[in-house]
Amino acid sequence: MKLFFGEIEGNKVTINNEEQQHIVKVLRMRDGEEIHVTDGNGNLASGKLSIEGKKANIEVSEIKRDFPGFNPKLHIAIAPTKNIDRIEFFVEKAVEMGISEITILQTEKTERKNINIEKLRKQAIAASKQSLRFHFPIINDSVKISDFLKKINPDHTFVAHCHENLERIQLKEIPHLENITFLIGPEGDFSEKEISFLAEHKIKAVSLGNQRLRTETAGLFVAAWNYNKMI
Repeated sequence: MKLFFGEIEGNKVTINNEEQQHIVKVLRMRDGEEIHVTDGNGNLASGKLSIEGKKANIEVSEIKRDFPGFNPKLHIAIAPTKNIDRIEFFVEKAVEMGISEITILQTEKTERKNINIEKLRKQAIAASKQSLRFHFPIINDSVKISDFLKKINPDHTFVAHCHENLERIQLKEIPHLENITFLIGPEGDFSEKEISFLAEHKIKAVSLGNQRLRTETAGLFVAAWNYNKMI
């Protein structure tokens, strides 16, 4: 399936401008080839490609609407790594495993303050198309942990940290929830102050095993755990 991103409004389907350039200049596709277009909101249009100069359009033969989303829906709030490639890798692979939402979390020990969120959003779209997702994940703007905690449901929120002297439950002890949020800390982990702050907000701590995992590895561990529950 050749899947592209675009807008689907009623019976009108428009291929995204960047996608059009990719179709014409990079892929060098031809008139009449079968293509599919999703709006990332659970809708899928199928038809034949029509090229007019530098413009690529779709002659729609069918539109399927309201594909079911992912269940459980996983939201990971993750601190950015100093090497941004590692977070980009996390975003790509987590999207392939059906994550619903990602927030870049600013913590006391976060070294990288400037994040190109638009680049991450484009990578999420690319990973969604590659994995044939018709529901694209939400990539939120970077936010301070204190502000993030104002918006969450503590009964559906968990934190993975490395403080072994504090009480932590196992992943298997988490009940089935339709929506779940996980906080993943920075290199060097959350500070003692932040751990106390999380506890005050009734956020349960979770152990991810005996090994100490890197930030992006911990994020992918949780994404894989949730993906396994979807299957």
